[in-house]
Amino acid sequence: MCAKINKHHAHDTSHITYESLLEGNKHFVAETLEEDPDYFDKLASGQEPPVLWIGCADSRVPANQITNTNPGEIFVHRNIANVVVHSDMNMLSVLDYAVNVLKVKHVIVTGHYGCGGVLAAMSHKQFGLIDNWLRHIKDVYRLHADELDSIEDDGERANRLVEFNVIEGVYNLCKTSIIQNAWKNNQELSVHGWVYSLATGFITDLKVSASNGSSLGGVFKFE
Repeated sequence: MCAKINKHHAHDTSHITYESLLEGNKHFVAETLEEDPDYFDKLASGQEPPVLWIGCADSRVPANQITNTNPGEIFVHRNIANVVVHSDMNMLSVLDYAVNVLKVKHVIVTGHYGCGGVLAAMSHKQFGLIDNWLRHIKDVYRLHADELDSIEDDGERANRLVEFNVIEGVYNLCKTSIIQNAWKNNQELSVHGWVYSLATGFITDLKVSASNGSSLGGVFKFE
């Protein structure tokens, strides 16, 4: 059973209430059992997803729907602006479980054009507690300032920073002890970077995949 999108309500959220969520769950169960009476029995038996998705918390970027996959097929971690930093114990816990217990074969960092977190990081405004989180994206900008500052169009510059944020996320993942040890033990594991377009629905593969530590600086490698 593939995830369904209610296109009629794609942008109108006025119909969503607390009660409607519970009613929606009942409809989901009824429709699912009608299609496959054993669906929930099979789902409850365990999970073996081949993919870990690290994406943005934006409600318009649901991993299963935009990849046309089912529950149980993608293990998902999301945060504001799909930031990947080595000090985030939440992300590291998800990564450790995905790599060492679930034995996923692919870890995908997925950003999206028009990301509010990236746009906020590009501004000089204060937003509150989140400013500390957005500092990581400002650091990405600093690393690529020469190219970004040369882009005159604000929208194009923001889109390029979205891409750089994903690329740096892939690089940061590859530097973690979790990924390094998996590669050291010859585990089948690749890391990728994608960007999703809200305007078209298509995913762009940034072609920054890594399946070993060969592209990393020597200081990050373990023996």
